[in-house]
Amino acid sequence: MISFSVNAQRGVRIGYIDTEFILENIPEYQEATSQLNDKANKWKIEIDEKLSTIAQKRKDLSNEKALLTKELVDEREEDIAFEEKEILDYQQKRFGPNGDLFIQKKQLMQPIQDQIFAAVQDMAATKQYDFIFDKSSDAVMLFSAKQFDLSDQIIRSITRSAKRTQAESRAELKAAKDEELVPEINYELEARQKALEEKKAERESAIEKARQEKLDARAAKVKEAEDRRQKILDDREKAKQERLDTTTTQPEVKVEETNKAVETKAKAETKADQTAKPVETKIEPKVEAETKTQAQLIEENRQKKLAEREARKKELEDRKKKILEERQKAKDSVNNK
Repeated sequence: MISFSVNAQRGVRIGYIDTEFILENIPEYQEATSQLNDKANKWKIEIDEKLSTIAQKRKDLSNEKALLTKELVDEREEDIAFEEKEILDYQQKRFGPNGDLFIQKKQLMQPIQDQIFAAVQDMAATKQYDFIFDKSSDAVMLFSAKQFDLSDQIIRSITRSAKRTQAESRAELKAAKDEELVPEINYELEARQKALEEKKAERESAIEKARQEKLDARAAKVKEAEDRRQKILDDREKAKQERLDTTTTQPEVKVEETNKAVETKAKAETKADQTAKPVETKIEPKVEAETKTQAQLIEENRQKKLAEREARKKELEDRKKKILEERQKAKDSVNNK
């Protein structure tokens, strides 16, 4: 009853703090926050650059799609999709609900919150506060008098505690300077990282193997098409050569047949001239002159036909030589291309 009477006489003591204001005035928190923001900006720039690279690859593929085969287009789209998925996974790892940014921010806030909570508990016990509220929390405070604000006192308490901790830390560091420190090994983390690396290496190996198989199949198709094209060209060249040989042989046969016919006709005419001798031994000079003139005409006609045959044969040889030269030039031009 005496204790209740004393509490009733002094009344209820209430105070409040502003956590955001306290955090803004703690240098360690501000420095750590600045470093964390720099790290987040670096991650964001890295992700934006990778996404920009993927967008450029998609644009290039869209421009080159008309020049590529369907297999090559599908392969490049698969590679782009895989890279995009990797970047999105990386973005989720950094900025997701359980990402590095959230975890590091929580790790950064937890020691400061513990210090604030410890300072509040100590102040409430020392100065006998009944209630201490947090202005920056979800509790709605329509009005709060400045005289009940304990934020400055909490900051001074945390600062003094931090200075004592730094002094103790320096003393401990000086005392443990010559001691051998054994690093702590997290076997579970190493095993998880090793499993992730093996899985990534296996996936990359499978992708590379599938890509190599597609490249080999495409190379085989290209070689098959090239062999088919070369065979068509060879067949076409062979048919052309046969036509040229046939065209060259036929005129020669015709010339030989013509020459044979001329020779046969000339022999027949000569034989007829030799057979057609006069019965009488006395022949007038005029008849002999006419017979001799006719023989000369036959001989001249034969010589003329022989000369024409030689000229025609020479002309055919020249034409054949010219065709062979043009064919050789065409082959050289195809080989050069």
